Amino acid sequence: MNEQIAVVGLGSMGGAMASALHQAGWQVSGFDPSPEARSAAETAGIRTVDDVRSLAGTPYLVLSLPSARVVEATVPRLLESAGTIAIVDTTTSEPATSAELATLAAERDTAFVDAPVSGGRDGAATGRLTAFVGATPEALDAARPVLEALTGGQYQHLGGPGSGNVVKLLNNVLAAANLVSVGEALAVAKAYGVDPAVAAAGISGASGGSKVSAAMYPNWVLSGTHDSGFSLGLMARDAALAIEIAGQRGEQPGLLAAASQRWQDALARLGPSADFTEIARTVAPTLTPEGSPEA
Repeated sequence: MNEQIAVVGLGSMGGAMASALHQAGWQVSGFDPSPEARSAAETAGIRTVDDVRSLAGTPYLVLSLPSARVVEATVPRLLESAGTIAIVDTTTSEPATSAELATLAAERDTAFVDAPVSGGRDGAATGRLTAFVGATPEALDAARPVLEALTGGQYQHLGGPGSGNVVKLLNNVLAAANLVSVGEALAVAKAYGVDPAVAAAGISGASGGSKVSAAMYPNWVLSGTHDSGFSLGLMARDAALAIEIAGQRGEQPGLLAAASQRWQDALARLGPSADFTEIARTVAPTLTPEGSPEA
């Protein structure tokens, strides 16, 4: 196997993925427009470049970018030189964009796989992410060494190009809705004199339990740390995109749309750089040490 790989986007997730690949023995290069991100990657042993075109032709490429528009602008530059076997896009992007880029890449004998990931910084740093994969069978085979390295085998092939983004957006809007509903439920428990941490533990062992009740509220909300590493702006964007792609197929998910609107409200009150777990400050302020943003 050719173990030359480049990571485009060296932020919280991309930087952690680059470091994990380096530790696993890959020859890793990277690019990020931020000098600070490049410097941090270099400290971790990653060779960096200051022009993304310098990575064109690298056998394997991993993208970890902020939006579909950035992916759309970046991929053609990476295809300017021959030699790339597979591009694995871990960005939470848009299905139509992924489908278009898969066609463009195939015309240049390169596989393009949309593989948005879940698992946060810890999963990225340990090569234990979960990936939602959209690809043709041939593209999946070409990208398999990278997917294995990033996830340890924890990926699901969901269908053709764009399918990974569809399911990842649905995953995120479900998590967004759960963050609202669990917060409201725990606030009711507290109003009745029940310790919300104890209530969360009880619920998590029963049919209403979830990762939100078992980990997110205890670890990041009730503790007041709000240090998940994922921004409120990104979650609000993903929830809105999920509702948008539903509408493109004539679906009108009312409950999910209502939850998405709660995230837009929180975005207006807290700003995009707040941690996504700070949604609790707007839906259940009695649970958070900071209280309501207007307090």
